[in-house]
Amino acid sequence: MNTQITQYSQHLQRRLAHLNWDHIGDNLLQRFSTIILATVIFAVILWLGKWLINSFFKRTSKIEFMGGFHRAATFRALTLNIFRYTTYFCYLYAILSLIGVPIGTLIAGAGILSIAVGLGAQSFVSDVVNGFFILLEQQFDVGDEVDLDNIHGKVVGIGMRTTRVLSSDGTVTFIPNRTITVVKNFSRHDHSTNIDLQITADAPIEQINQLVAQENDQFMDEHANLIDGKPTIVGPISANGQLVFRVVVTSKKDSSANIHAMLLSRYLKALSEAKIELAK
Repeated sequence: MNTQITQYSQHLQRRLAHLNWDHIGDNLLQRFSTIILATVIFAVILWLGKWLINSFFKRTSKIEFMGGFHRAATFRALTLNIFRYTTYFCYLYAILSLIGVPIGTLIAGAGILSIAVGLGAQSFVSDVVNGFFILLEQQFDVGDEVDLDNIHGKVVGIGMRTTRVLSSDGTVTFIPNRTITVVKNFSRHDHSTNIDLQITADAPIEQINQLVAQENDQFMDEHANLIDGKPTIVGPISANGQLVFRVVVTSKKDSSANIHAMLLSRYLKALSEAKIELAK
């Protein structure tokens, strides 16, 4: 046993002694330098491509696609994602080729691995296909206020795999495109909202009606461009078991929350100055 170990050790020493360490060092240094150069080149390509894409989409706010117009920001985000994934794939392929990995042989001989990757890629393909139909059917664009499967917020990005939604509390939710089944888009048409003032049973309805009408007239003079026609006074109704004085406002896109807050503030101030108490 000891003799075999000694012979193996001597054989290993002879092999190491005959190695051309200078050649090995030069080869490693050359490959390392080539990898660094390739990394720099792909980094420049990635930066230049992003700059060209951003410059192109800055020229227009709408893009015609499949007979309809979409916000340029939507296609900008999608184009950037496709370009980024393509660049990363080419970079990985180049690095593996530089270090001597036989890519063709690896792909041809990896039957089991290919099946596993194929099964794992099913969700990726589903994300991409569903994302394409989201654009094709014009379900939503970047900048739209939406409700996606009970997640409410503003669309800030549409990628190949996910859609990013920014909620009012600052939370960014990444939603896989394949899971988006129900879409509520609040930015495509004018939005109607109810402003309810909780009143008591003996409240002076006529006086409240007059004060609200005055505030509506003043608001129309100052912000007529934000709403579609004068707010409609419905009057006292029962809502959720409470007596309220309701006003219906139809506002322009993306401004319903601000309009609601502005009008409600005016109504409350007018009623307070008239010393009309609301229900608690």
